[in-house]
Amino acid sequence: MGQRPPGLCDQRFDWTYLFAAIDPITGDAFALVMPTVSTKVMQRFLDDFSKMLADDEHAVMVLDGAGWHAARSLRVPENMTLVHQPPYSPECNPVERVWLFLRERFLSLQVWPDKEAIIKACCDAWNALVDDPERIQSLCLQPWVRKVIS
Repeated sequence: MGQRPPGLCDQRFDWTYLFAAIDPITGDAFALVMPTVSTKVMQRFLDDFSKMLADDEHAVMVLDGAGWHAARSLRVPENMTLVHQPPYSPECNPVERVWLFLRERFLSLQVWPDKEAIIKACCDAWNALVDDPERIQSLCLQPWVRKVIS
């Protein structure tokens, strides 16, 4: 009979969410660590990200089918286009590989004492990733992305 691998266990839980946008060509990235997910939080992310774009820049963001990604009340900034991937196809979203990398490398099998420590761990993990733009490129510049941008 198999055994469960040893790991830290804690019956408490709390949530923190990382909203992110990456440029698979350059490895540039932008993120907000947020306490909840909602249309309001998504609007904040889009607005803040939009302000980071150059005046002559237009971003195309691939999103999954989460309700807060497609809410009717969401106001998409003029310098952005949202592309919703087909249902049940996370492999089509380049940033999904980023989430897997962050979980495997920085955020799994750990117990943090409080919400502030969770937020710090998320920020530290994100900053470590951003310090390595080539890693972002290797994770996100998928073959279909190459074809679209060519």
